[in-house]
Amino acid sequence: MKRLIIYPFVLSVLFLLSSCHKNEDNFDATGTFEATEVLVSSEANGKIIELNVREGDRLEAGAYVGYVDTMQLYLRKMQLAASLRAVDIRKPDVRKQIAALEQQIATARSEQQRMQNLVNANAENQKQVDDIVNNIAYLQKELDAQYSTLHKTSVSADADSESVLYQIMQLDDQIQKSRIQNPQTGTILVKYAEPGEITTTGKPLYKIADIDLIYLRAYITAYQLSQLQQGQFVRVFADYGKKEQREYTGTVTWISDKSEFTPKGIQTKDERANLVYAIKIAVKNDGYLKIGQYGEVRFQ
Repeated sequence: MKRLIIYPFVLSVLFLLSSCHKNEDNFDATGTFEATEVLVSSEANGKIIELNVREGDRLEAGAYVGYVDTMQLYLRKMQLAASLRAVDIRKPDVRKQIAALEQQIATARSEQQRMQNLVNANAENQKQVDDIVNNIAYLQKELDAQYSTLHKTSVSADADSESVLYQIMQLDDQIQKSRIQNPQTGTILVKYAEPGEITTTGKPLYKIADIDLIYLRAYITAYQLSQLQQGQFVRVFADYGKKEQREYTGTVTWISDKSEFTPKGIQTKDERANLVYAIKIAVKNDGYLKIGQYGEVRFQ
């Protein structure tokens, strides 16, 4: 009689333990949720005048959020602009400065023609015509020399102007980079700086991530590779404590081509497997999924 009482009881216990084990092992892969994070850093040196971001704020791509002091850059730009005007003033007006010599040559040519007509009429001798020709040749050489000098001066002034213009463009770029613009749509995760602080190029200002589309980084065994392909839909479950789970539809977006040792805290379908392959599963976030949260995957 005793055996009949104990036997069903033992069977019940074994059945419950078996059921619990099945529920705990009812997954194909596990991992944690992550998002594409962007660390926004300063592109300028100086005091932060404005930085209008708060942790938890949602920002659109290209949104203006603040700026770094640009007064010294602006003053340097004004100084260069004055230098550019000075260079323009020094630049010679070639046409005006050679106009007098060109007029002398034109007058001499006219006189040459007149004297040649007199020589042809035997009213003047050839020497006077030759003197005018020699004078024209001298004036032409003087004109060429002056034109060459003025041309070189003008080219040098143009080069100086171009150099100053490039410096102004460089300052414009630095002033533009002093404006802090948000690079991508997302939610502010961490804020590292405040207005009034001194920043330098490359110093982090805040971290932002697009959490509308979140990724579950999970790990599978070599045997499971044959069950998955990119673009495949899978079932994703997120844990919320007290055995509460939410189910989502996920899409496999990436499968690693290199194996690695199983990360700590990650369970696999086959606990004997030492090497696993990382995968990424994209899940549309309904607001409940958080970065670092634990999740499970079922392929079917």
